[in-house]
Amino acid sequence: MVGHVNMMDDVLITNLPPEHLRSALRILIAQGSTTQQPFVQHIRQRLLDSTPERVPARMLFPIPDVLTSGCLKHMAYTRCLFSSKMAQQSLPYIEYLVQSLLDAEASWSVGSELHQFLTGVDGDIVQAVQALKESNPPKDGELESQLVRLHSSLQKCRQYCEAFDSPLDYPFQRSERQVADVLHIFYPSRSTLLESDKTDDSSALLSDVSLGQAAETFALGPFEVPRLFNGFWQLSSPSWGAGSANSQEAALVQLLGAGFTAADMADHYGDAELVYGQFRNKLPPRVKDKVFAATKWCVFGPIGGEVTDEWVLGAVKERCRRLGGRVELLQFHWYDYGAKEYLDVLVKLVSLTKTHPELVGTIGLCNFDSAHTEEACKYVLSKTGAVGLVSNQIQFSVIDSRPLQKMCAVSAKYGLELLTYGSFCGGFLSSHWLNQPLPEMYSGSTNLTTSQRMYLELEKNSTFTELTPSQRKYLGMILDWGSWDDFQVLLSRLSAIAEKHGVSLTNVAIRWVLQKPQVGAVIVGTRLGVTTHDQDNLAVFNFKLDDEDMKAIDEIALGGRAERTIALFESLGDCGNEYRKMH
Repeated sequence: MVGHVNMMDDVLITNLPPEHLRSALRILIAQGSTTQQPFVQHIRQRLLDSTPERVPARMLFPIPDVLTSGCLKHMAYTRCLFSSKMAQQSLPYIEYLVQSLLDAEASWSVGSELHQFLTGVDGDIVQAVQALKESNPPKDGELESQLVRLHSSLQKCRQYCEAFDSPLDYPFQRSERQVADVLHIFYPSRSTLLESDKTDDSSALLSDVSLGQAAETFALGPFEVPRLFNGFWQLSSPSWGAGSANSQEAALVQLLGAGFTAADMADHYGDAELVYGQFRNKLPPRVKDKVFAATKWCVFGPIGGEVTDEWVLGAVKERCRRLGGRVELLQFHWYDYGAKEYLDVLVKLVSLTKTHPELVGTIGLCNFDSAHTEEACKYVLSKTGAVGLVSNQIQFSVIDSRPLQKMCAVSAKYGLELLTYGSFCGGFLSSHWLNQPLPEMYSGSTNLTTSQRMYLELEKNSTFTELTPSQRKYLGMILDWGSWDDFQVLLSRLSAIAEKHGVSLTNVAIRWVLQKPQVGAVIVGTRLGVTTHDQDNLAVFNFKLDDEDMKAIDEIALGGRAERTIALFESLGDCGNEYRKMH
């Protein structure tokens, strides 16, 4: 239903530039379900009312290497479907695009625009299947048939690529694996068939892999782990760019060689667990035994039943299945502190580290606030005789210093290590943004793929480019912290200290976090198979900030009397509060 709109507001909507409208929509949606739900419902209805005609295969792929506007429009519509909670409706469109490659006898060379586009589609399929899992659809025959057809189309495409005169690079390894995985989850009886479909390449051992030595480590339960973790949140969406399965594997080999032996992922980060699990199982034993897999079990809504041993064990086994082995650190996120079942879940998880150490090594928290971190520690201690929890993953940076209010002290009291994300602020804490104007929330970056940029210019006749989801999130955080001018003052201070130590501005920002109380490791967001900054990030261990440096940064980042930290804490709440407002 469309309500009354003030005439002047209507004039605004009609005349605002597209990037301003996107920014305004983001602000409205961020207010919570009262605005987000009508937005999604309206978009869903419009998409269903304006179903596009399918373009014939030979018009989608007329000649080798050429990326057509029809392809771009087809995938733009498909992305809108699965992003508006219509993942199942997107499956026929995905299948049609894959089948059209075969029907048109398409071909592509590595690095061409068409090849880049198909690599991006691979990431889109991974995201669509993740959206399908999260929607928990009825496991009926229609859905099974759709998934089987899609899986079959992907297999045929692989065979087509292998049989081509000059074999084509198969662009859908990730999505074929992801579709097979969801078929296993939804229809377990198909597991044997899917196992027989695996190619030999997926199990070939990587013999030439070196393992670098971490410059700084810390104890996390029984494990000694590096103070920089690889973070795989970016695998949840191709918005950061999409790497092929081969490029991701090559990047992981490079990271191991640089000493990045710990990886952080989650049950909802697209195919992150599958990617890392398959890679880990291809490592020789001397290397495999030294890598550290941290993942998450995130409960985003009511569980609809009792907390039983079998239910908790089943959740742990699912994480192990996807990772193809043990979870060294399982981090637990809970949607609502008022639903106290989470306390018993934590007790059972901690108990599993004793009864099933082959499945899970340690238990941590994810985005818990100070009060409920303490509540959880006390409860587990009272039930088991030990705290049992080893960590809490939270946002912490020179911009978001809320952990200094309470979390660091609570963690010290119970011996928890903090694993921090957002410490790079999506890349804003770099010299790239020094002396630059405030970017538009939906422009001001060059991170779009060639195909995405082409589509936007085709449709709007503009040079519009957009920030990544991380950059939009952290730009909002920066503006919660202060003004863009304030941020420039902070960047200038960090830059001066970086020059003093002969390192980068980013290194200084990360070193500041590492030197704060109870911080065990910083999680480095990794655009796996797209870009790698391992050597740049390792420079953080080449120096330490002295007291004068720390005070100089604190003066701006926290405020002279910690007024910035206090203001953020009061406006956003304690650590993780912003995520619970989403549920």
